[in-house]
Amino acid sequence: MDAIGAERGDLLQRNVEFHLQVSDVLERDGYGSTLSNGQLAVTIECSGAGYLKIGPALDALEKEAEGLGAAFYWTLIHALYRVMRTYDHDDALRYEEMLIESANDDDAENRNQYEFPEVVKALPACIQKTLKEKSRIEDRRLLRAHGNGPYRSWIDRLRKMQRLSRLRVEQSQQSLEDRYYDGPPLPSLLVAFKDRDAITACFDEEGQHMLEGSSEPTVCFVFSPKNADEVKHAVRVIKRFVAFNAELFELVEELQGWEKENASSDSNRGESPLRAA
Repeated sequence: MDAIGAERGDLLQRNVEFHLQVSDVLERDGYGSTLSNGQLAVTIECSGAGYLKIGPALDALEKEAEGLGAAFYWTLIHALYRVMRTYDHDDALRYEEMLIESANDDDAENRNQYEFPEVVKALPACIQKTLKEKSRIEDRRLLRAHGNGPYRSWIDRLRKMQRLSRLRVEQSQQSLEDRYYDGPPLPSLLVAFKDRDAITACFDEEGQHMLEGSSEPTVCFVFSPKNADEVKHAVRVIKRFVAFNAELFELVEELQGWEKENASSDSNRGESPLRAA
């Protein structure tokens, strides 16, 4: 915690539930075996995802310049993918597809019991238009062109996250594969466009089953404390992850404060995001 710093530690604790551990045992479901040759494993696990409501910010960016909101969103999503598991529109679309397949395979009399989130309709227009092409060279140009505009601080944080996501800090994948986890790491962040939108609804449904099996740690690096290079690399792994998440949740809190100042509210708050089949 001295290395992470009290300020960044408080920031993370306000927004997400990460658990950092250094141990000579790499556990799975509470069971584990001692690592060989005096090795240690440094891991970070997530037991409670953070939350980023990005819709109002995208609307503001699109008003500033057409395409700027989409450029910001796709750049952010790609940076997140490089560092940790998130739950976003793509996960919700896969969940909706699974529901449709289940309904089609079910008996006809049971199909009216299914509810579908209609994820695409929940996406802002700028994301719907760019759903197939996603990140483009034009996005980088747009972000640079508006880097000194009224939303400079948002774009600056995004650029820092981009740089941090590009740092090469490989994890100990072989050690994870040897433990045969039931699934990938739990999502560290839910990215939605509005409160209680279709993406949030899908996450809530899937979240009920996420803890039923064993999940990989969000971060895992096995090292020998006697090997200076391995120790340095372990420190780099953690430093990059903490620094990235600090920038992320500074952005989250900045967007929350901006939305509050602008008295922004969702017109559909309180409505059910699901519909009957």
